[in-house]
Amino acid sequence: MDFHQIVGHEDIIRHFKSSIETGRVGHAYILCGEENSGRSSLAFSFAKTLECDNGGLDPCNTCPSCIKADTGNHPDIITVQHEKPNLISVDEIREQVVQTMDIRPYNGKYKIYIISDAQLMNEAAQNALLKTIEEPPAYGVVILITNSLEKLLPTIVSRCITLSLKPVKERDMQEYLISHYQLDEAKARFCVEYAQGNLGKAVKLATNEEYEALVRSVIRLEKEIFQMDIEEVEEAIEACARYKMNIGEYLDLMMMWYRDILMLKVTGKPDKIIFREEYSALREQANYLSYNELEDKARAIENAKVRLNANARLEDVMRLLIMTLKEK
Repeated sequence: MDFHQIVGHEDIIRHFKSSIETGRVGHAYILCGEENSGRSSLAFSFAKTLECDNGGLDPCNTCPSCIKADTGNHPDIITVQHEKPNLISVDEIREQVVQTMDIRPYNGKYKIYIISDAQLMNEAAQNALLKTIEEPPAYGVVILITNSLEKLLPTIVSRCITLSLKPVKERDMQEYLISHYQLDEAKARFCVEYAQGNLGKAVKLATNEEYEALVRSVIRLEKEIFQMDIEEVEEAIEACARYKMNIGEYLDLMMMWYRDILMLKVTGKPDKIIFREEYSALREQANYLSYNELEDKARAIENAKVRLNANARLEDVMRLLIMTLKEK
């Protein structure tokens, strides 16, 4: 991945290139943004450029350093690993970062550590890292990737250069999807509007057949929800469970259904809605759902996300959500 291959995030790329050009590369960075928004691409592009043997503002892609970076074998670009899915422990930070930082780079000018999901570091792990980024060696660079700045200690944040990712422009995303994945304009538009500025999210929808099935499942549920009996509700819950690994996207699509209804109620025009092919169903629901009811349904979906993040049982969460959404 190179800077020129990244869609959007021009301000962050300019910052990185300026720091390289002026010789003012920071010792610690935070890349903050939602999952699939381009954080890892930015981090690895920056690391690859810093280590390039030619020392330019873009990697040459031909030197031994660039080749090692592209194959994931560069000894001075270290990706911190963790065993537990929801925790980066103090031992992992000590063993992979703290205790190795003082070993000089093998090949490059820098020794770069990339910590994905940095919000998973517990307090002890963050405190161990803090001591390293307070007094790093001249060659040390730590890049923290996170979706939640609030979960990092203020002392960590204060010692890092924080770069927050902004939504990618819809026009740029649509052009990228059409040119790289040969989508027609209607499909590209749906993916772009669904992704809300997150290119990775749009690409997943554009390229993954399971996501297409997920979209159809959400549409079927929302169109039929007010006529469902108990047996049909249980069948809908089973359908939701099949998308357990993508339940966040499932809930986002449900939210967009009600966003479309709200848009129709406010404007009366179909050109601003995402589910354009479902205009008739949306129009019908817009006629009998009040603004307060739509707000209640949006709140119910947000509450479902909170419960799932707290590790509540998916089937129980979706049962409560569907029964709440059925109310009118």
